[in-house]
Amino acid sequence: MATFSISIITATFNAETTLCDCIESVSEQSVDVEHIIIDGASTDGTLKTVEHYSNSLAKVVSEPDEGIYDAMNKGLKLATGDVIGILNADDFYASSDVLKKVANAFSEPDVDACYGDLVYVDSKDTNKVTRYWHSGNFNSHKFYLGWMPPHPTFFVRRSVYEKQGLFNLNLGSAADYEIMLRFLLKQQLKAVYIPEVLVRMRTGGESNVSLSNRLKANRNDRKAWDVNGLRPYPWTILFKPLRKIGQLFFKNR
Repeated sequence: MATFSISIITATFNAETTLCDCIESVSEQSVDVEHIIIDGASTDGTLKTVEHYSNSLAKVVSEPDEGIYDAMNKGLKLATGDVIGILNADDFYASSDVLKKVANAFSEPDVDACYGDLVYVDSKDTNKVTRYWHSGNFNSHKFYLGWMPPHPTFFVRRSVYEKQGLFNLNLGSAADYEIMLRFLLKQQLKAVYIPEVLVRMRTGGESNVSLSNRLKANRNDRKAWDVNGLRPYPWTILFKPLRKIGQLFFKNR
C-alpha cells in the first residue's frame, strides 16, 4: 500500500446535536487523519463541541460563509493530505476501517478517486436504516442514466482539485453533482468502487424538503451538465431522483 496522508473536511453550522458522532468516527479510524472543521459562525453549541474534541482536530475555522460548498472550498484550500474526503456534520463513518480501505483503493498510482455505498439512517435511531444507496462498479456512461456516487463516500486526490478546480458555488445543491460530472465524465478520471457501506447519513436534505426545492435541484442538475459542455439524454435529469425510489427497497441489504 502506498504511503500517503488523508484529509477529511467537515463543514458545520449549528450542528451541536450530531457533530460528536462525526468527529468520533474520524478520530477512531485506524489510519492517521487530518480532520479540518470549517464552521459558518454557528450560534449554538457547535464550537463548544469542537473545543471539546480539539485534540482530534487538525484545523478549525469559524467565520461567516456563503453556504456549505463555500465552506468545503475553504477546507480544500487548507487540506494538505494526498487524498481528501468530505464528511458532513450529520454523517459518520460506518466502521473504524473505512479510511484504511480508502487508502488501499489508492494503492494504484493511476487511481484518481474512489467511492462506496451509503445508508440513510433515522435521525434519532442511527441503527435504523431507511435507505440503502448501492453505488455499483464505476462506468462513466452511467451518469447518462441518472447515476452518481454518494458524495460523502467520494474521495479524491488533492492534485485533482488543484488541477480541475473546486466546487462551483453557482450550482446550489448540485455543486457536488457538478464536480463529479466534471471529474469523472468530462475529464474521464479513473475511479474505483469499494463495495461496502462507508458512510451512515442521517435522513434529511435541503434539495428534497419540498416540491419547489426538488424542481430547483433539477434545474441545477441540468446546469451542471451545461457548464461542462455536456449534453445529457432527454431522460437523464428525470432518472436521477427516480433512482432514489429503488434505494428504499434495498434498505435491509
